[in-house]
Amino acid sequence: MSTQTRHVLTSSHGFTLVELMVTIAVLGIIASIATPSISLQLANMRVKSTAATLENALKEAKAESAIRRQDIPVTYTNGTTGGTITVGSIRTYDYDAKSTIKKNSTATSITFRPSKTASDSITYTICDSNASASPRQVKVNKLAVITTQAGVTC
Repeated sequence: MSTQTRHVLTSSHGFTLVELMVTIAVLGIIASIATPSISLQLANMRVKSTAATLENALKEAKAESAIRRQDIPVTYTNGTTGGTITVGSIRTYDYDAKSTIKKNSTATSITFRPSKTASDSITYTICDSNASASPRQVKVNKLAVITTQAGVTC
């Protein structure tokens, strides 16, 4: 076997250390660019999920008050390990600890009545611990109409 044949056989196996280091550096750069975008998307998903959970709880309370013919209160609690939304003694919903619910009213809860009305007009604002996330609002008026809106501020 000639020396040229041996050289071709030994030099064509695997990657060099330089090639591996360049590949790892490129992957690191791509990951560092993508990470902020991914964390913002996750924060926006948390806000949407919490808003949907609150809206569902409010709708359930409205329906149950008419079905049971009794007042059904809805309360919430922001916690360090997660928040809870309580619909009377019927059900409790959980939401992520990084999401917070704020309201524009001094009332401690909203109560839905069998007459298909609410005790108060309340606007709930859902924010996230990531300040760049897009907050959402869930509004309830005295006629128990529930609406959701994006594009608000915390």
